[in-house]
Amino acid sequence: MGIIEYAVDFYSLLVKSYPIFIQATALTLRLTVAALGIGILIGLVFAMMKISKNRFFNAIADGYITVIRGTPLIVQIFWIYYGLAPIINVPAFWAASLALAVHNGAYIAEIFRGGIQSINRGQMEAARSVGMTYGLAMRRIVLPQAFKRCIPPLGNQFIIGLKDSSLAAFVTMPELFMTAMRRAANQPGNALEYYTIAGLYYLALVVVFAFLVKKLERRLDVD
Repeated sequence: MGIIEYAVDFYSLLVKSYPIFIQATALTLRLTVAALGIGILIGLVFAMMKISKNRFFNAIADGYITVIRGTPLIVQIFWIYYGLAPIINVPAFWAASLALAVHNGAYIAEIFRGGIQSINRGQMEAARSVGMTYGLAMRRIVLPQAFKRCIPPLGNQFIIGLKDSSLAAFVTMPELFMTAMRRAANQPGNALEYYTIAGLYYLALVVVFAFLVKKLERRLDVD
């Protein structure tokens, strides 16, 4: 088969598989958004514990970050989906979402910690000197500035989380990678093409999100 004929056949397969891959893309996005939304909350909580003067909170945050960053995401997904099965039946979507959230939360915690600690301590001291509580000063003065500085690394982490969502295929989630695997299993002769199609969808999503993050950075005038 010549290059032109192969390209035509590939394009035909791409168009024919469009409906099912679009559904898989929508599921991938829902999974990623749920995971990163929860992960941001987890990360913020553990970042605050990490910078706390309370040694007990410091130890908990250090332990969480060390364990999560030191173990593979696939193990964490299997631990929630299969390991907890005798105790509680966690649906595949939420097992994958929670595992991704906990995993990304450890990295997001370090991003937030770095962002918060990059703000001049004099601003907190000035806020406290005019009567603000620590929590109020953190919410109104420190966190808004820190969040702006965290946007570039948070954007990168979002993209990493999007690509990591492919591991949800191993708990039977019909997202992009699982869709490609099932198609390839049913049509072994087109396995390469289906995996290439899945890769193109992931690439398109990454390009779009990278563009949106750049626009957000410019809009907020991130240093």
